[in-house]
Amino acid sequence: MGDGSGPRPGAGGRALGGPAEDCGDFDMRIARDGTWYYRGSPIGRKPLVKLFATVLRRDADGGYWLVTPVERGRIAVDDAPFVAVAMTAAGAGPGQRLTFTTNLDHSVTAGPDHPIRVAVDPDTGEPSPYVLVRDGLEALIARPVFYDLVELGEERDGDGMRELGVWSGGTFFTLGRIES
Repeated sequence: MGDGSGPRPGAGGRALGGPAEDCGDFDMRIARDGTWYYRGSPIGRKPLVKLFATVLRRDADGGYWLVTPVERGRIAVDDAPFVAVAMTAAGAGPGQRLTFTTNLDHSVTAGPDHPIRVAVDPDTGEPSPYVLVRDGLEALIARPVFYDLVELGEERDGDGMRELGVWSGGTFFTLGRIES
């Protein structure tokens, strides 16, 4: 690895792969709302953003990279690289399947390989829900979609407290604790 041409650590032990040519930081950023920026200006062409998303990788340290066959460069991501903007539900109970669609038209069904998680801001108590899209890349679940998710929620006992959660792909995902 000393020459930069070997595999680089990736999320979950995966290598980033790609070229030896490290271009450093690209002046690109993905905002919390899913908007991609280049040199401070929004990229308005969705097909171009979708193309960039195909070469987006995340390393073991949580850094985001665009990796092409010729070069790679780091980009900034404010929260998550994608936003889940829609959800459909099919079935009920453990057999329920929740399928999310992202702002870049990815479709992912929550389950063991695509878990839902909710991070809670320690200062405000505000929840930030996510679903794993691929290879360490998550989608922030948009607030209206999260409200739909909560509507599907069911209560159950867990870890000595009541919790609200949803089933998808045979897995129960906790959305939050319920205080008595």
